[in-house]
Amino acid sequence: MLKSLKKYLPYQGMKYIKPEKAGNLTETMSNLRQLAQSSRNEFTLLSQSLAERVGPFRAERVSQWMNQAQYCRPHFWCYYRLPSNHPDDVAMAIRLFGNYNHFGISVEVSFIERKRSEESLRKQNKVLSIPISSPLYYIVQKDGTSSKIEGTEENRQMLIQSVNNAQVRKVLVKKDVIYDDTQTMEQFLDKLYKAFNELLPYYEVTKK
Repeated sequence: MLKSLKKYLPYQGMKYIKPEKAGNLTETMSNLRQLAQSSRNEFTLLSQSLAERVGPFRAERVSQWMNQAQYCRPHFWCYYRLPSNHPDDVAMAIRLFGNYNHFGISVEVSFIERKRSEESLRKQNKVLSIPISSPLYYIVQKDGTSSKIEGTEENRQMLIQSVNNAQVRKVLVKKDVIYDDTQTMEQFLDKLYKAFNELLPYYEVTKK
């Protein structure tokens, strides 16, 4: 289960060259492409399996295995939206995180930056209006960099002030679900479903 995802993680940031242009690296690049495609297929299957549990949310297309500059990007993500949602709306999402030795899927409340509108940030930061506790946590974007902040009431109040003072641009709420080789796919999906439901109140408040 998720074997290709695990194997592809160490290639983060590696430059991909089309095999027909790779010279002595032809076989290497061909194998890399095969692994990357298999990895994306695994994540797609996982995202679709979760979608069957979280209806009426629908899974969107999974991110590509490389970026436009052709560097490997194994930390796939997938957004989930309701049929009534607009592209600039805050949504639910899952995202691969970690490395070969320690990885998992995080569930989050966020929006797609390239589709944002003037209202997206204001709606997103409404997640701070609901109390939080660990293991939920915040990802905070400030001055172009993102950092992880523990989900505590003290930190929530601090972030409310920081957002109001324009010191913080964006706040996401997330929960990590660690992958364990000993569990079945159904058990892993159960944990993702639970995390999805735990985060729903934060999603719902962005609609008010």
